[in-house]
Amino acid sequence: MPAPDVPVEAPVPAGAEQARADAADGRIRGRRMGWGARTGVAVGVVLVLAGGYVVADAYDVVPGVLTTAAPYPEPNPFPDAPGAVAAPPLEVGLPTLDAAAPVPATASVQGLADALAADTRLGPRVGVLVTDAATGDVLGASGDTVGHVPASTLKTLTAAAALTSPGAHATLPTRAVLEGQETVYLVGGGDMMLAAGAGDPTAVNGRAGLGDLAAQVAGELRLTGRTTVALRLDDTLFTGAAVAPTVDPASVRNGYVAPVAALAVDIARLADEEYAPRAEDPAMAAADAFVAALAEQGVTVAGDVVRAPAPDDGRAVGAVESAPLSEVVAYLLQHSDNTITEVVGRVVAIDAGLPGSAAGATQAVRSAVEGLGVDLTGASLADLSGLGDGSVVTPAQLDEVVGLLADPAHPQLRPGAVGLPVAGLSGTLGERYLENAGRGVVRAKTGSLPNVTSLAGTVVTADDRLLVFSLMADAVPDGGTYGARLIFDDFVASLAECGCTA
Repeated sequence: MPAPDVPVEAPVPAGAEQARADAADGRIRGRRMGWGARTGVAVGVVLVLAGGYVVADAYDVVPGVLTTAAPYPEPNPFPDAPGAVAAPPLEVGLPTLDAAAPVPATASVQGLADALAADTRLGPRVGVLVTDAATGDVLGASGDTVGHVPASTLKTLTAAAALTSPGAHATLPTRAVLEGQETVYLVGGGDMMLAAGAGDPTAVNGRAGLGDLAAQVAGELRLTGRTTVALRLDDTLFTGAAVAPTVDPASVRNGYVAPVAALAVDIARLADEEYAPRAEDPAMAAADAFVAALAEQGVTVAGDVVRAPAPDDGRAVGAVESAPLSEVVAYLLQHSDNTITEVVGRVVAIDAGLPGSAAGATQAVRSAVEGLGVDLTGASLADLSGLGDGSVVTPAQLDEVVGLLADPAHPQLRPGAVGLPVAGLSGTLGERYLENAGRGVVRAKTGSLPNVTSLAGTVVTADDRLLVFSLMADAVPDGGTYGARLIFDDFVASLAECGCTA
């Protein structure tokens, strides 16, 4: 007998087992059929929903890439502006004056000129000429055809020559040339106003920088991985004596002029002063500054800098350019800079095919001024700055040169007229005319040497008439040159006040 806690299974009737199996199989098939139906319904729903989204997308109801909207029109071509080209260089001009403005009466101006010439404080040698700028007619004159020492008014001749040729837009390059892979040549092109570091595009003195040139050279050297080079200096552009033989050596020692060189930093000044001591060898001093600039770029110069002309087949690896000659001319007129005047004169000589020497410069400037129609008979140019002994010019010759600078018929010369110092405002006239009628309406070049005072320029009268004047006194009593300036200034102020029509 089985144990009571073990259930006893009831016997299964015959055929029941098969019936149960069939039933189970039916339930399985039913479930499978249900799942399939439900899956089909779900898929159908998804397809319906997807189709709806596509439709919605096409009609831009929901985000998507489809659309039934008309396509965007093709964009217009990028505008082609034929006027967007480089503008021509600007021409410096003077304010336009009324051509019908009254001309001062000759008798009135002549009376002023006679009184000036008779002023004993100026000494026995006084030259005066006042002309009408528009017509060239003489309004007042005394001793105007007598040769006088011009002092720095002589610089107006160099200005006129340089603006004629090479011209206002010419620049002076400083170049670097590579020979082989290891020798760099620093080649001077006449720029004695280089900056030791970066150039300043707004400056005249310091427009081009040796630091910028060094950066260009270093960039080329990096292409080959070279960091050490030899440096050669090519300063062969100018020839002959670096200072005109007519100039007193004391003027060099006192900083009034530097030895002329094919390149220099800050006009060879050794201090930040107008008349600072100057480097004895400006070109080599510039080369030393270039060595330092290369070092800042990671390039070492091996050995000493040696002078040598650059090879014709060398490869250019850098260049910097000075300010345009129009600005350089204005600088030398404003500052009465003797060194830059001599440099510009030598540039004029080279442009004319003459040697870049002191003698070539005076010859070239004289020839250029005569080519403008000025009769320089009897004139003598011992140098170009007026600092040396022996220069002689008449008031009439000086007046004619200034008149050309201001003449609208010679637009290439206009930077010379605009570059002249303005009374009471700029340059060597900045501290003059402060309390008289000439302030702001007088533009003139000053000149001063021991016992010599000169002044040449233009003045606008009270009636808006432009006059040209040249005043020269070269036998001023000792100690009287400062007073002579004041006398000249008062005379020009009288012209400015003049409403003295006939």
